[in-house]
Amino acid sequence: MKRAWRRLALGVAAGVAVFAGFSIYADVSELGDRLADFSWWALAAALALALVNYGLRFVRWQLYLRDRRIDVPRKTSALVFFSGFALSVTPGKLGEILKSVFLRQSAGVPITTSAPVVVAERLTDLIALVCLGLVGVALYGVGTQIVTAAAVLVAFGFVVLCWAPLAHRLISLICRPRRLRRLGSRLVHVYDGLAELVRPKPLARATSLAVLAWLAECVAFAIICAGFGGTEVPLALATLIFAAATLAGALSFLPGGLLVTEAGMTLLLVQVAHGFDEPTAVAATILTRLATLWFAVIIGIAALALVRREIPDAHEALDEAAGA
Repeated sequence: MKRAWRRLALGVAAGVAVFAGFSIYADVSELGDRLADFSWWALAAALALALVNYGLRFVRWQLYLRDRRIDVPRKTSALVFFSGFALSVTPGKLGEILKSVFLRQSAGVPITTSAPVVVAERLTDLIALVCLGLVGVALYGVGTQIVTAAAVLVAFGFVVLCWAPLAHRLISLICRPRRLRRLGSRLVHVYDGLAELVRPKPLARATSLAVLAWLAECVAFAIICAGFGGTEVPLALATLIFAAATLAGALSFLPGGLLVTEAGMTLLLVQVAHGFDEPTAVAATILTRLATLWFAVIIGIAALALVRREIPDAHEALDEAAGA
């Protein structure tokens, strides 16, 4: 337990450091002036849209569990799903591991059975963000390198998933070292489950939900930008900026995309949006990350506290995930 909470504290500290650094970069007094003139109803609207995002992603989670024939009470399923948010800013993507471990603790579901769900979630998130980003690139021609790089990586991953001989060969190569040989059969089991989830029907359904979910957060970003006087960011451009910055953060493999997402969002606002100087762009970025990332972390912490009451030996699951 201490190790897991230590990682969470480290992630929060990193987030505070990023915000502090950007505040200094933008000049604290000027940043305060921009926030003083901000229409705070926009933040409330953004938080509501973030809840729409989380709700749609939970629906996708439930459908994936059904596809994998994982039978868990809805209350337990919700607590497991949302508890992963608490640790999304921890090193090593602890939150992703945690969901599979909690499902094993609560319902005896083998990790190799639930892990494909976790991977499929991230895959369809990336596909959705790439789709949203490509629409913006087609309209505005900015952020091309980031969105294209993400599209190429996602396409390569999808080819591997759809081509079983190649996937099995890669697993064999990964597990060739003696210390990794025991993982081979488990990874094959995970791959086989994941291949089931990326068939046309479940993939189209999950990706559609992911597009709607992430579009809700793009709209939230656009509303926050509109909350500053004298600025103008069309929804399509806001969608491109949000998607490109989020993809950059994902490709960085940093917890929560910290620093990279904030830097990308700020830079693109200054470069391509109307009426954004650096203090205004930093203010918009900070508020957006509070509404989309840190709001999720708060919800996750609350869910994690409830999990300890609902799932026997939850502390052991946290210890196992923290040590992974």
